[in-house]
Amino acid sequence: MKTVDELMDAGRRAQARVADYTQEQIDDVCLAIGWQLFNQENITRLSELAVEETGYGNVESKIAKHHRKVFGVLKDIRGAKTVGLLERDEAKGISKYAKPMGVVCAILPATNPTATAGSNALSILKCRNAVIFRPSSRAEKCSALAIAFMRRGLAQVGAPEDLIQIMEAPSREATKELMIRSDLVVATGGAPMVKAAYSSGTPSHGVGAGNAVAMVAEDADVADAIAKVTASKTFDYATSCSSENSLIVQDGVYDEVMSELRKNKGYICNAEEKETLKNWMWLFNEKKQKYALNPQVVAQSALKIAACAGLKVPDDTQMLIVEGSQPAVEDKFADEKISPVLAIFRYDEFKEGVEMLMAITDRYGRGHSSGIHTFKREYIDYLGETLLTSRITVRQPMAAANGGHLYNAMPCTTTLGCGSWGGNATTENVHYKQFLNVTWVNEPITPCEPTPEEMWGAFWQKFGRPENGDGPKDKE
Repeated sequence: MKTVDELMDAGRRAQARVADYTQEQIDDVCLAIGWQLFNQENITRLSELAVEETGYGNVESKIAKHHRKVFGVLKDIRGAKTVGLLERDEAKGISKYAKPMGVVCAILPATNPTATAGSNALSILKCRNAVIFRPSSRAEKCSALAIAFMRRGLAQVGAPEDLIQIMEAPSREATKELMIRSDLVVATGGAPMVKAAYSSGTPSHGVGAGNAVAMVAEDADVADAIAKVTASKTFDYATSCSSENSLIVQDGVYDEVMSELRKNKGYICNAEEKETLKNWMWLFNEKKQKYALNPQVVAQSALKIAACAGLKVPDDTQMLIVEGSQPAVEDKFADEKISPVLAIFRYDEFKEGVEMLMAITDRYGRGHSSGIHTFKREYIDYLGETLLTSRITVRQPMAAANGGHLYNAMPCTTTLGCGSWGGNATTENVHYKQFLNVTWVNEPITPCEPTPEEMWGAFWQKFGRPENGDGPKDKE
């Protein structure tokens, strides 16, 4: 087991060896490691081990996630320039040159311990960096196997294998030291680990709390909308922070929505069952004096959650549905649930629904994402102009679409920035551009200085010209 000193020394040596790689060489590196976490044999082993080791999600979804995320990142970085001259603006005399950042510390989550390793490694190595992964203590074996596969790919193309390493049996102290000594930290996981990354003193990219909420407007194609919500909510038993936690439904289509949920194998709990489910899903933490999500419901099937809560549901149940109470922000089911449990709220006027959405995400999940099923441009534009959120997903399953998919142009990633609203440095999907340093070379150009009249002329016409002179004067 390597110490932090040994990991960092090996990482820096490896990164120095590829610092002068050509674009073609580094692209070959990405294709080599990408194939290792895309081919069916490897990802089947990884997915089976991840479910066995963590108890989260299901094998079929994790295989699909590897296909989607690894291939998606490869598609995004294909042809992208990350070596040498990136661009030159002759008129402005500006040239931009790509540089690696160095050694990146990447924190892996237990809910997605192998596909996250693959997608992050591709973005990081595309920019000629090295990476040291810090796995979740709950997912060390499957993450280690993912790294072993990628190191096999590095060897295939003659690249140093220590471009990708893993910290074995990481302690809190060793993790802190690794963060401090790295050149960049990317933290994909729970709030405590993201906070630790930001507190390390090292530049960091983290994720905010997720609590995806989607509206279903009166003009929605309800059957299509609910099919997409179901696919999103049941995928990997809702391990994704982008899985819809609540739907806010317009009154005119509410009954149709509930009917479609039943058709999609959703079990709608009555008031008594809702209370029973609530008492199982949130347990009181004496130490923190508050209710917290029961770890035994996280990323479990609807059938298992129902059985543990003491509910009798049909054997083919895929989701548990609860009808929310008003005010929605005070209903515990409006929180993030990380499970195939979906809350439904209803509204009359559009702005009433928007206010409900904002209240829910302001309490938990601010800045992460929102969705809407509508064809009305004015609704989409209104959300874009008003919501304090980093991404708004329109007529798509949010678990797939937020992080990039073949049917949208979002950068493919497993790390979603939530902006200052969610305590993050960026609102972007964290992708390869966040792992580049860029040198700006500036050359002299012919000066072009506007006159005061050109600068303030239109302003003076609107508000009048001040009487205290034509401009600044040199001091005597």
